[in-house]
Amino acid sequence: MCVSTLIITLNEEINLPNCLASLSWCEDIVVLDSYSSDRTEQIAKDARARFFQRSFDDYATQRNFGLNQINYQHPWVLMVDADEVVPQALANEINKVVNSAEENIALYYMRRKDFFLGKWIKHSSGYPTWFGRLARIGDVVVQRPINEEYYTNGGKGFLKEHLFHYPFNNGFHRWIEKHNKYSKMEAKLLVNERTKALRWIDLFCKDPTIRRKTVKSLVYRLPARPVLMFFALFIIRGGLLDGRAGLTFCLLKAYYEFIIDCKVKEIKIRKKGRPL
Repeated sequence: MCVSTLIITLNEEINLPNCLASLSWCEDIVVLDSYSSDRTEQIAKDARARFFQRSFDDYATQRNFGLNQINYQHPWVLMVDADEVVPQALANEINKVVNSAEENIALYYMRRKDFFLGKWIKHSSGYPTWFGRLARIGDVVVQRPINEEYYTNGGKGFLKEHLFHYPFNNGFHRWIEKHNKYSKMEAKLLVNERTKALRWIDLFCKDPTIRRKTVKSLVYRLPARPVLMFFALFIIRGGLLDGRAGLTFCLLKAYYEFIIDCKVKEIKIRKKGRPL
């Protein structure tokens, strides 16, 4: 298969074995690590993956480094997170599209299935969300430090099959620690993004990634957003149909949004030189 794979890691000894096992079809796997203190390096090398290390600053910079500063055996790179698995159906589709892709196509988007407490939480996860993950080397730039956005002057394609995502496989404590860091990064971005005018016409854009970005920008301007987020996911999107897993995930998602709002308020107060 004419595809290389890039995995960004930090202390992923629990998730990495399953991720690598799902990539057994790939002969060129690169692990870009942020100086893990667990067995991540040994697991990667045991799987014959090429192992690189770089101090982490933000996700966009890390991915751009991985795409542009590392040499690959193939012209296409599949970007996978350590807590994700590539099912065979997706691997087959990737092989098919890269072998038949027109020269102007530079980026393929795909969706994820999020699993929690042993089930696909289709409704409460906000499915479907499209992610740019399969890039032609040299034609794609990653922007935004978190929840990255992918830009290309080339054409885009959309895959039918899904990545499988296990966001809680490292435990609730790791999910909370990770989202505490995420919330700080999101808050800094939101303080700046809220000053920009909203492009209402993009709500009707045919490109689902642009449409989602615009909806997100609108939602982040609403009052009582964490409560609205819970209501939207649990009631409107049908998270209640996901049972206990759905309720738990919707509550955690609302908590995450609440922490973001708290940190936005903190930044604004600090800028005014006032005590919190």
